Amino acid sequence: MIFKGTKKIGLLISALGLSVTAFCQTGKVYTIDPAQITAHIQPTMYGIFFEDINMGADGGLYAELVKNRSFEFGDALQGWKTEGGNGIVKVVDRSSERADNPHVINVDITSNSGAFSLINEGFRGMGIKKGEGYNFSVLSKQAADSKVKLTIELRDEAGKVIATTDLLPNGTTWAKHSAKLVATASANKAKLYISFKGKGSVDMDMISLFPQHTWKNRANGLRADLVQKLADMKPGFLRFPGGCIVEGRELKTRYQWKKTIGDIDTRENVINRWNTEFKHRLTPDYYQSFGLGFMEYFMLSEDIGAEPLPILNCGMACQFNSGELTELGQLDPYVQDALDLIEFANGGPETEWGKLRAQLGHPAKFNLKMLGVGNENWGPNYIDRWKIFHKAIKAKYPDVKIVTSTGTDPDGARFDTLNTAFRALGADILDEHYYRAPKWFRGNAKRYDKYDRNGPKIFAGEYAAQSVAIASPQNKNNWECALSEAAFMTGLERNADVVAMASYAPLFAHVDAWQWTPDLIWFDNEHSYGTPNYYVQKLYSLNKGTDVVPLLLNDEAVTGQNGIFATASIDKKTNELLIKFVNTTDAKQTAAFDVKGLAKYQPTATITTLQSNKLDAENSLANPVVIAPVVSQLKIAGKNLIVTVEPYSFTVIKLKAK
Repeated sequence: MIFKGTKKIGLLISALGLSVTAFCQTGKVYTIDPAQITAHIQPTMYGIFFEDINMGADGGLYAELVKNRSFEFGDALQGWKTEGGNGIVKVVDRSSERADNPHVINVDITSNSGAFSLINEGFRGMGIKKGEGYNFSVLSKQAADSKVKLTIELRDEAGKVIATTDLLPNGTTWAKHSAKLVATASANKAKLYISFKGKGSVDMDMISLFPQHTWKNRANGLRADLVQKLADMKPGFLRFPGGCIVEGRELKTRYQWKKTIGDIDTRENVINRWNTEFKHRLTPDYYQSFGLGFMEYFMLSEDIGAEPLPILNCGMACQFNSGELTELGQLDPYVQDALDLIEFANGGPETEWGKLRAQLGHPAKFNLKMLGVGNENWGPNYIDRWKIFHKAIKAKYPDVKIVTSTGTDPDGARFDTLNTAFRALGADILDEHYYRAPKWFRGNAKRYDKYDRNGPKIFAGEYAAQSVAIASPQNKNNWECALSEAAFMTGLERNADVVAMASYAPLFAHVDAWQWTPDLIWFDNEHSYGTPNYYVQKLYSLNKGTDVVPLLLNDEAVTGQNGIFATASIDKKTNELLIKFVNTTDAKQTAAFDVKGLAKYQPTATITTLQSNKLDAENSLANPVVIAPVVSQLKIAGKNLIVTVEPYSFTVIKLKAK
């Protein structure tokens, strides 16, 4: 039985100079013909799904350290506290003049003596690193007779000052004032203190603190270590911004891309739909500032070499929440948003939205090739709205591929209805989701073997093995889940003529502020680590090749016989043969690979292995590489490649042509 027991066996990978005939007496022979191409692998095959869940954006990828910087939470002062008795803070409502940023604060210092401070707690604290610089800024104005000075401090968990500077925000009209701090020590949960000196009155908004060292050192940019983990995967695409936040709990809190570009103080904040979704992980301070907006998503895609895949609301709020609908006759603004987004990405300077993109600092086109209409929607209401979007988009942009939802599950009534309807309607790409037990993934490696080769392409848009149950807070990113995903992915790759894209989900999780688990990459305020699942995804992405070739056992694809899953591909760009071999059993496995034309390859192969004898093993902040790739070289002796691999292992074998 698969996944029974664990044996403590050291890594053993060897090549023996045996003939296949001799080996057949004791082992299995897998045949590979690198010249017989069965499917082309799309460059987009393995990518990234991003959603602002688990504080993945604010408090995560977006490097802003101040929570509720513009006082737009339901409680306008949430995240802020005051200290000292000679000051008063009032929230000022200016919604009649600034609907996009309706709140500012007024700080009234009543005496020249004494002390008064405004304190921000950050996103479960602020991660500060010794020697690093931090940029503080604020939009402010003072009353004409006001003489208030600011002292800006970072204090560690014990209250010790670890960075300080002064700022004099002069002026009676709104202006941005900035200062730099340099940390003298590190802290994982620091706080920002703004102390006021001198009698007077100051209005303040957009109080901000960013590390100077961001991704590509962009001002107000992204957290460098998190982006680096994405770049290291060399993903084929980046899907954004979700996920259920595309829909919103109701339509007024849906994601609207046009409100996420331009000056950050004009980006209208909304509550995050994961704020109160799970009773076991209520997060009342979870909002979206949209500092990470569509322009940033497009630039991130470009930075990491990924095709952008934006998903837009189709006039339906989340069907697990309000299920609010826009009437069919009132869909024009939603459809226009889709058309304008394509123009924003691809339009020239003569177009309205292409011109805006250039004005925002990116004159070159983003070359958008695909667009999602709706996220995890289902039922006849979705089909009706999709038809309207499809007609309008294809009429103006016939080459743009539309990604289409097949609902929440990989089977059942919702899936069957949508799968049948959209195939009949000639959909480009069908988005299938599966959050299931590890056993389901091992049992579904043949899922796409009998799919229509002439039908829509498949996007495995959200998947992750659930160690306990769907959405359980006890789910773990353990080795059994990751190994089962590796086994399942052999089926995705073997059927690359049907499956064009795949992405694990969710992507990020803050260790102190998550709502959903498992997740691909975990982080705190200073550090991050990749899970075993991350390394599985990374190995597939880095070793996908360009074309599938047959890897057979007894003339059959290797889809779980004796607990083994395998696939092979060639890379025409690098002249390599890539073998992926997954052993889900508790025993050593020795396999002979009868590679046609083996003599054409160099005598040394590269072996990369993920392995643990413990199926419940996990990585963590304290031990980030309990399970991580181990690379070795393998000398090929004789006419055949014979490899012995450990129990519970995922191995990539790379042979390079001479």
